[in-house]
Amino acid sequence: MSKTALSPIISGTMNWGVWDKNLTPKEMENMIQICIENKITTFDHADIYGSYTTEADFGKAFQASKIAREKLQLITKCGIQMIAESRQNKIKHYEYSKDYIIWSVEESLKKLKTEYVDVFLLHRPSPLMQADEIAEAVEKLKTEGKIIDFGLSNFSSSQTELIRQKTEVSYNQVQFSATNYEPMLDGSFDYMQTHGIRPLSWNPLGTVFREDTKKTRRLKKLLVSLVEKYNLGSDTLLLSWILKHPAAVIPIAGTVNVARIQSLMKAVELKLDQEDWFAIWIESMGDDVP
Repeated sequence: MSKTALSPIISGTMNWGVWDKNLTPKEMENMIQICIENKITTFDHADIYGSYTTEADFGKAFQASKIAREKLQLITKCGIQMIAESRQNKIKHYEYSKDYIIWSVEESLKKLKTEYVDVFLLHRPSPLMQADEIAEAVEKLKTEGKIIDFGLSNFSSSQTELIRQKTEVSYNQVQFSATNYEPMLDGSFDYMQTHGIRPLSWNPLGTVFREDTKKTRRLKKLLVSLVEKYNLGSDTLLLSWILKHPAAVIPIAGTVNVARIQSLMKAVELKLDQEDWFAIWIESMGDDVP
């Protein structure tokens, strides 16, 4: 079980840097402050974000903010070896040797300006990963106080079990939303609940606002009536749909829009009616429940 208390909604930093929003150091500092003021105290990172630059940019902003370390929680990941100026990689691949995992965490700590990360995840499963070697790295990092909790990202139940046999797994970050609901049907969430593993959801709004398809048109039509009923935004309702699942999923919200950040926690307070929850799922499927 996790030793770390994360906020009910997590701020995703993937797009804060050069990959998208290109926030200045001051803007990044303000964004950290705004999130914390709105009870979003957990920040999700990965070493690769911004082609290995976003962690360092965040770390400088965090240091400048003078916010006490215990006021926030930091998540980071390693394992994807991208082609980037700062790396020697010839092709994109995965790396999970003991030495590499330890080196990656230590690099992330330097960049994030912290002595520990609250949650450390393996970013994607590799066919060549060796569970014993991963466990040795994790146990060493825990013993040295460099990570508090360990977890996975995008791992299937069988891949998770392979690692869990050797070391405790507290989290698995997976794609889950009203339009990507497979984890609640393929046994992933059942497995996580059985073994006390907390799901984290990336891309929690799914394709609703990104694609124009029959599925998204059906959902948008339904959401118009639900927005009127609950007097809340569509994005808040979609997060509430995730939060209602008994696996206790924590959504990762990537927005840097201040008004949206200020409204995110309303999803936690909202108790979505059971029939409305099913209505959202039905419109996504395009059919009644079986």
